Amino acid sequence: MKDDNIYHEKISSRRTEAVFVALTTLFLLLLVWRVKTAGWEFLSILFLIFFGIFLFYSLNYRTLIIRLTPDSLKLTFGIFTWTMPMEGIGSCRLDNPPPVKKYGGAGIHFIFVDGRYRASFNFLEYPRVVIALRKKGRVRDISFSTRRPDEVLRLLREVIAAHASV
Repeated sequence: MKDDNIYHEKISSRRTEAVFVALTTLFLLLLVWRVKTAGWEFLSILFLIFFGIFLFYSLNYRTLIIRLTPDSLKLTFGIFTWTMPMEGIGSCRLDNPPPVKKYGGAGIHFIFVDGRYRASFNFLEYPRVVIALRKKGRVRDISFSTRRPDEVLRLLREVIAAHASV
């Protein structure tokens, strides 16, 4: 199989992983404590749910893979993949959302920024690129973390321009 990658990056965050593992451990300990002291009741089940959520986060949101080809941009975070055909991308720029939205969490988020619904694939400590989608669906923008935003933006703009001239 031919490798047609223009850009490929794998990024991870020890800080993000540490937070998710700490929260997983906290809710596991709270679950064990609550089951021992009160048995299986509402709070025990709530702790079990939060333990399960953070265990999933700890396993799933370890590595973000960015793959740019002449035809698409693909973002993969664990079991979730979002593929954008290049003809569906309108523009791209460095992302600078308000602090509460920028630092509101790691992983995959769906948020409103400047009145536009956005899917965000991110780690907290890396810069982000945001892509405006052409199609009129619910999600209008996609943002993602990268260690090399200038290079990603340059390559994306080149591929977008090549598709616009076709």
